[in-house]
Amino acid sequence: MPPQVVEAMQRPMVPHRGPEFSEFYIALIERLKRLHRTEAEVLLWPGSGSAGWEIAAVNLLEPGDVVVAGVTGDFGDRFALVASTFGADVRRVELEWGNAIVPERLDAALRAAPGAKAVLLTHNETSTAVTNPLAELTAVAQEHGALVLVDAVSSAGGIPIEFDAWDVDYLFSGSQKAWMCPPGVAIVVAGRRAWERTRETGTHRFFWDMDRNLEMTKKGWTPTTPPISLLYALDAATAMIEEEGLEAVFDRHRRLGDMTRAGLGQLGLRLLADDAYASNTVTAFFPPDGVEARTIIDRMASEFGITLAGGQAHLASSLIRIGHMGWVDDEDIESCLTALNDVLESV
Repeated sequence: MPPQVVEAMQRPMVPHRGPEFSEFYIALIERLKRLHRTEAEVLLWPGSGSAGWEIAAVNLLEPGDVVVAGVTGDFGDRFALVASTFGADVRRVELEWGNAIVPERLDAALRAAPGAKAVLLTHNETSTAVTNPLAELTAVAQEHGALVLVDAVSSAGGIPIEFDAWDVDYLFSGSQKAWMCPPGVAIVVAGRRAWERTRETGTHRFFWDMDRNLEMTKKGWTPTTPPISLLYALDAATAMIEEEGLEAVFDRHRRLGDMTRAGLGQLGLRLLADDAYASNTVTAFFPPDGVEARTIIDRMASEFGITLAGGQAHLASSLIRIGHMGWVDDEDIESCLTALNDVLESV
């Protein structure tokens, strides 16, 4: 986390029903709207990014609703699982990990599921380092009259999102990735069609109730006691993003993604993601033949103090992931690649 974010968390507490908090909260919501390129409503909850799946399910879906889910990795699988847990009839579009869901594939799935209420999309699949083409996929879903519900946990704040221009209906993220904050705040953006849908569904909800949250947000309050220190952190982080400039932030992430992929290629390492859809916030690669992923991960940590992530699900023991999102610059990537080279030379 940037020092400014850490410092912001040390600010004194204020009453969350007082005028000081209300003024602060309204300004934070307005900044988040600007950073999502939207005039739609932005809502915050205490919770990780994963809360966004359940918020979507209990507000926008009903048992029996036909839903098409693009599953390009572990997080797409979880989004589909949450929807099915709440009774939706989920039709999965399964792709081999490393591939993106393309518009033609989604169109075929929706033709096979007439009347689908929603499409579940993972913008940036963290487990595979694939960025799905959200703008194109949203256009296909809208042609079929389906709501577009988007997991943007590892893309928001690092990869371009045009909520209004792309006509997205619902999108969520969490504070802990490109937003440069600790985990603990779920961020939701909901457009007009999503709000219309909330008034149609008869599902029971309380803590995750979008209407209740919106009513309080318009007053500058939260429906429950908020994590004030984390909101201070988010305020500081989003101010940094605006100061750098949103396009400059996207360009920096694009440059870091290119640098990481090129560096791994020079080391002779094979990437998982289809190059046409490679993520600019995380890169996944396979270790050399005969070398366990855990060996490299452990040595990077013990010898250089650099934390890499393993894979997930069936790739848990055979994949390595480098995060390059948020408060990251060229020097960080150069140091990581240099250390990785040293480890590879001695394994």
